Amino acid sequence: MKALKPDTIAPPFAAYSHGIDVTAKRLVATSGQLGLAADGSIPEGAEAQADICLANIDAILAEAGLDRANIIRLNAFVTGREHMAGYMAARDRYLEGLPVLPASTLVIVSGFTCPEFVVEIEVLAAENA
Repeated sequence: MKALKPDTIAPPFAAYSHGIDVTAKRLVATSGQLGLAADGSIPEGAEAQADICLANIDAILAEAGLDRANIIRLNAFVTGREHMAGYMAARDRYLEGLPVLPASTLVIVSGFTCPEFVVEIEVLAAENA
């Protein structure tokens, strides 16, 4: 896996790569994960919800024999600009120490299935060939 960071464009302004070059043996795509704990509770705030989303993604990747180092793309959705900082704090902790940061997109959306949810995260991961 190789980060694509052309010097002819502005560098990423956060913890992500502009693109990822990977020769994959297989791909794993997760569904969007919401901040729903295993006990059915929904914590308040984007950071706490993002922590649950990312823990769920870890569990899904582990079932496939992969981990966060295999993530090539991370897509996140928040319901307002006020939730960006909390999401980004959780995301930055989650990605800390990875040798290659994934490509990433963050989109502000009008809402999710329940108004209590303020963040949703999905990933695409690849096992290198």
